[in-house]
Amino acid sequence: MANRKLKNAELDRKTVSEFKEATKTPIIIVLDNIRSLNNIGSVFRTADAFLIEKIYLCGITARPPHKDIQKTALGATETVAWEYVEDTLELVTKLQQEGKKVYAIEQAEDAVMLNKFEPLKDQTSAVIFGNEVKGVQQEVVTASDAVIEIPQLGSKHSLNISVSTGVVLWDLFSKLQR
Repeated sequence: MANRKLKNAELDRKTVSEFKEATKTPIIIVLDNIRSLNNIGSVFRTADAFLIEKIYLCGITARPPHKDIQKTALGATETVAWEYVEDTLELVTKLQQEGKKVYAIEQAEDAVMLNKFEPLKDQTSAVIFGNEVKGVQQEVVTASDAVIEIPQLGSKHSLNISVSTGVVLWDLFSKLQR
């Protein structure tokens, strides 16, 4: 027997106010100079799916409301807390001073592979995703507490930022749920 797809009304989705009041997953997303408005919207939508604490939009990263962000966010800009901070490096310092661990998602020397990384359950982690071409700024990588790399076995050397966000958030979320 085939499984019946659920109707939208059966999905038990949170209202905007229920989302805002819900206990959040202790993860913060930092977007460092993301160009694509569709990528930004996709990150919001993924952050909503995993009840992420907050998104920081830095540098040239566009801010809601914008129709191209809204097109892929599907309303997640109304649920997920976000803030614009111009300087990513200053934000990293601020987050660290608040006791959060900051991780650049990048390919770098001494990076910890995502499948080997274990987030601390009693601490908020901030994960930084970088520009589609240049990645996370070197000064930001240097200032981070560690670098996490997504293992890739094929011939390409990168994933789209929205895909990277989905992979990292699912991995961290599932590890935090254990």
